[in-house]
Amino acid sequence: MSLYWEEFEVGKRYETYGRTVTEGDLSMFCNFVGYHVPLFIDEEYAKRTQYGGRIAPSAFTMSVSTAMTESLFRHTVISLMSVERGRFLAPVRAGDTIRTEIEVVDKKETRNPEKGIVTFRDHVLNQKDETVFQIDKIVMLKRRPNDDG
Repeated sequence: MSLYWEEFEVGKRYETYGRTVTEGDLSMFCNFVGYHVPLFIDEEYAKRTQYGGRIAPSAFTMSVSTAMTESLFRHTVISLMSVERGRFLAPVRAGDTIRTEIEVVDKKETRNPEKGIVTFRDHVLNQKDETVFQIDKIVMLKRRPNDDG
């Protein structure tokens, strides 16, 4: 469903599919990136923390959320220019189902008529509709090609 810059409207929201986080997801992610933080890999240690058990690394939640949003601009993205105001608001655990609501918060033209900039605010929610993570992503997108022949 890749959308061009022109097709995004400030204030509009798009919702992604949900994804249930598994123990395997968390183990593979921690192994892949080399996280050896006991809060992420040691249940007995994590039970003694304020969380009462293991939680997902913040980078895991951010990565999964970003992957969920890619269909909006799969073929029209030029670059991710910036990520701002990332806020981790609640833990994500194995067994949680998360989804992302993408809100268009700003849109700017550039000097180049083939490109435009959109600021998206990703709201990541769990199965209880609690916001667990939020971040603004500033993205450069292709503009719709001019069909003048």
